[in-house]
Parts: sequence; structure tokens; C-alpha cells
Amino acid sequence: MEKELNIDYHLLTGYIRVAACVPEVRIADVAHNVESIAALATRAAEAGARIAVFPELCITAYTCGDLFLQNFLQEKAIEGLADLAGATSELDMVIIAGAPLRHRNRLYNCAAVIYKGEILGIVPKSHIPNYAEFYEKRWFAPGIGDSASPAGADADEISMGGCRIPFATDMLFQAFGATFGIEICEDLWVPVPPSCRLATSGADIIFNLSASDETIGKHDYLLSLIRQQSARCRCGYVYASAGVGESSTDLVFAGNAIIAEDGSLLRQSPRFRREALMETADIDMEKLRGDRIKYNTFTDSVSSPMRTIVIPSQGPGTVMPPLQRYVDAHPFVPADSMRLKSHCDDIIAMQAWGLAQRFGATGCRKAVIGISGGLDSTLALLVTAKAFDMLGLERSGIIAVTMPGLATTTRTHSNALELMRLLGATSLEIGINKAVAQHFSDIGQDPAVHDATYENSQARERTQILMDLANKYSGMVVGTGDLSELALGWCTYNGDQMSMYGVNASIPKTLVKYLVSHVAAESEPAVRRVLDDIVDTPISPELVPAQEGDVIAQKTEDLVGPYELHDFFIYNMLRNAYRPAKTFALACIAFEGIYDPETVKHWLKTFCRRFFNQQFKRSCMPDGPKVGSVCLSPRGDWRMPSDASSRMWLDEVERI
Repeated sequence: MEKELNIDYHLLTGYIRVAACVPEVRIADVAHNVESIAALATRAAEAGARIAVFPELCITAYTCGDLFLQNFLQEKAIEGLADLAGATSELDMVIIAGAPLRHRNRLYNCAAVIYKGEILGIVPKSHIPNYAEFYEKRWFAPGIGDSASPAGADADEISMGGCRIPFATDMLFQAFGATFGIEICEDLWVPVPPSCRLATSGADIIFNLSASDETIGKHDYLLSLIRQQSARCRCGYVYASAGVGESSTDLVFAGNAIIAEDGSLLRQSPRFRREALMETADIDMEKLRGDRIKYNTFTDSVSSPMRTIVIPSQGPGTVMPPLQRYVDAHPFVPADSMRLKSHCDDIIAMQAWGLAQRFGATGCRKAVIGISGGLDSTLALLVTAKAFDMLGLERSGIIAVTMPGLATTTRTHSNALELMRLLGATSLEIGINKAVAQHFSDIGQDPAVHDATYENSQARERTQILMDLANKYSGMVVGTGDLSELALGWCTYNGDQMSMYGVNASIPKTLVKYLVSHVAAESEPAVRRVLDDIVDTPISPELVPAQEGDVIAQKTEDLVGPYELHDFFIYNMLRNAYRPAKTFALACIAFEGIYDPETVKHWLKTFCRRFFNQQFKRSCMPDGPKVGSVCLSPRGDWRMPSDASSRMWLDEVERI
């Protein structure tokens, strides 16, 4: 369970807490099952859940067999739903439970939507399996496609307890600020699940009542289906499947409580437990709705409007602390080690492939790249070497240039020289001190004043050297700047901001470090030693003279803030389009114990100010490959006027 933090949870807008519940049942013992469901529903409500789903046919149990055809059990199922509604009438939570219900001389496998003592809607199962171990058509009619009733159960009502209750498959529900739809077990496994239509008609969340049995390999396939459907429909997907108490005469039901969102698993219960199960999680409807707007092909698939049942609940409010979902402090870096390895291999391959394609298109056979001994230029050199290998070119065609200046330390200088030698590049060393001193004299710059002119003059001198060398060797200048620097504008306009192809343009700084470490781990010992030392070197542009003892004085993160915070801001404000207040609250959760709220707020303000003010540098950035979900190229993901106002964003940060 996540630790509760001392932050204002009202800042965490757009979430709704849901629960997937698997009660302990007894076959055909409706009273016991209602009691078990109600007890688990109470637990879910106490945990802050607003909507809770229970398994398929949980009122009677799924494995009743021909007992489903008994009038007595059918009548008791109706009574059981009424009893469940009464037993949970004080809970401020929507309950979705499964039961067999008679309607128009047919028996349907249904989901009942209950709130505050009332049954507000009934959704029958659309697709009835009748293959292998399943023979549900022996008892149940399909909700749609019934040959005797082509319209099936759509746009209908069912009489229960003297009330007329909506009964349909084409039905949505609204409660607590969320719109949700329902499908039942097999509905997920068909070529076009009902959830596709439900989602494109407006459902933020799909609830699935299931009774899927266990067979070898099926569980992994089920998880894949749930994740893929939540991704395809850009929705939350909440799944509850039958467990303890179901018959093991021919099948095994292990119990599954699974919650997914847009392709990611948020919660997954253990299986084969001799007890009731419950998983809760907070679904981010704000993110889902934002993605549906951003990725316009989702709206191209919008279905015809459905009947919507508005449940008279209170507004969504805020989630009960702690937040019931993992907040990744490093969203650009996979936490799983095996996935990280695959991730790194793919990224470097994409960078190198893009560069190789550019070389092929231009006919260039030489690359010119400035090597500082820092992370970014190291990654760019590694990528360039791989691109040359792809093209079958000799690495000697890589003109790697180190340009020691007024602040270059022995550590970075020696690492640059050694790396160039080990990778087989053609090494050049061109000092810039004399040229910069002459330039200072020409423009009247006092060398003792270490201001922006002092720093940027060095960066522009280095870029001039690289560009002129590219002309000399008929080569291409490979850029080294990364996504984080572009977002902050931490680059010199018409200096290191410019190149002929920027291979790192969509790689955030936190990921650059992991990519270099990844290559180091797979390299021969000599290369590994150099790369490991580069990873351990403080990040610095080295434009201000070193301290006594040749120690780097100018540390980037002391000036603009920790890159791990800025990369978190980039992901959540650009990829997820969150407002500053929500980004702040999530950062406090993700970096709890590392940065206090005041520190987070300070650097968030810096990020917002610099991101807006430095857009002009991104508006004319060079070409480079997009490799992740965030890219700031004006020809790709991000188009913004350079004179856009940051006032609203900064004002909100101030109000936190």
C-alpha cells in the first residue's frame, strides 16, 4: 500500500477509484452469496472506491449447471438482487453484480447496476460461448444477434419488483464524473468486443464480469487481451472473475481481479486464494480523455449515440489518499531490467537507422561530431559508430573533434580522447582559447566576467569549427543535444543548438544516462571503463573555469534543476497534458523522500518559465529521429508560437 503523503489531494484531478472484487460464493446459495458480495462491497467503499464490479453470475455462482433452469433459483436470483440493493443502500458506490434473469421467455446472463438501494440498469451478455468446456447456450440467450429477435435485448426494459428497469446491451452509465460501459466474459474474446462500441460512444471505463476458467497459458493470454483492449479503446478496464467456491467438477476457477488503463496493468490480484479478493486503483480519466482528443483517429471511429443512464451521484471530488496507482519517477526509463535492455537496443537502433538513412539520402560518407567527454556527445558518437557499421563504412570516416576551452577539465578531455581512439574514429583536437580570446577582444568582452556572452561565445566557436570541418571533409555535423536541454532551452542559439542532424533530439537526459550505461555493460573492458567514468562525471557544459584541483565548477543541475525532475515535468505536462498543479502533486508522490514540496515547486516554476521562453530555439531545431512518446520538433509533435504566454502556468504554480 502506498504511503500517505502530506499533500493536497485536491490537486489530483481527473481520477476515479474503482474496485475489482471476487467474493467467496456457494453454488446456488443466493443468501450466502448476497451476504458475501455486500461485505466485500463495504470493504471497497471503505477503501474509497466509487464503482465496484463483481464476477459473472455471482448472485447464484457461475457453475450451477441445469439448476439455472429451475424456476426457484431464477426467482431467488431476482430476490437476491433486491436484497443486495437493500444491503448496500448506505454505500456511496455503484455496484455491478452478475445474475441470471428471465425476460420475454428467455433466460439471460446479466449484469445489474446498483446504486443507493436501486437497480438502475441491466446489461445482458452479448456473446454466449458454446464450445469446448462452455455450453452456456443450454441455458442463456444472447443479448444481441438472437435469431428469434434480431434486435436482441437492445432498447428494452425488464420488469423487476414492480419497476421497469432499462435492459439493453447498448447502454452507458454516468456516475461520479465517469462514463462507463459493461461487457461480460466472452464478450472480450470475440473479434469485435462490445467494449469497442461502448468506448467510442463515450465510455471512459469498461467493467467486465467474468467466470473464465484456468488452463495452461490462458492467464497470460487473458492479461494480454485486457491490456490490449484497454489500449485500443483508450480506456480503463476493470475485470473480476469467479474464484473460490465455484465447482471444480470439470474446471478450475482461480479468481482474478485485474485493473488496466490504456495498455498498462495497474493492479492484478494473486490467484488460487481460498478467500475473497479485492483490488482497487485510481483510473486517470483526464489522461484518457486527453489522449482521445489528441489521437484523432479514435474519434474517427465514434459510434452512434447510446442510451445513457445518469446515476444521481455526487461529483467525482478527489481520490482518497493515498493515490492507488504507481507514479513513476522516471517515466522515460522502463523499471523492468529485461524491458530496459530491449528498450535501449531499440532506441539506439532507431537513432542509428535514422542517421544512416540521412547519410544514404545525402551521399555523405563523413560525419563530424564534437566530443566533450560528457553524456550527450558520448551517446551521439556511439550512435554514429553504429550507423557507420550499418552502412558498411569505415569508422575512420567519423571525424571526432575535441575542442578544449577555458573550462575543460582533464577528466572530460582525457575521456573524450580515449573514447574516440577506442571506437576507431579519426580524432582531432582543436583548442578554442586563442580564437575565443580574440573574439572577446573584438567585441569588448571582459574575460573576467563569466556571463552569458562568455559562455555562449565558446559554444558558438565550437559549432563554427564543426561546420567548417563538415565543409572541408564534405561531411555532416551530427548534433548531440538532448530532449531535456531542448525543453529547457539549455543550449546556445546558433551554437550547440544547431547541427545537420540531431540524433539525440528526442532522448531525455535521464534516458541518455541509461543508454550509455547499457552500451558500457555490453562493451569490452577498455570501452566500459571510459563509458562508466563518463556516466559518473557531473553533467556540465564546462563553460566556466574549473575550481582548484581541476574540479568541475559549473554543474548544470545546480543551475537549472535536477534533470530527473524536469524529465518528469516533460512527460506529465507534454505527454499527458496535465496542468502544473497535478504535475506538482504527482511529483511529490514520485520523489517523496528525495525532494521536498518546496523544491519541486521551485523547479516546476523554472521549467514552466524556461519552456515557454525558449520555444524560439525549438522552432528552428535541426532534423532528428523521434524515438519515444515525446518529441519537440516543430515538424513533429510540438507546434507552439515562440511568443506564447506562460502567465497562466506560472500563476498556477504560485498558487500551489
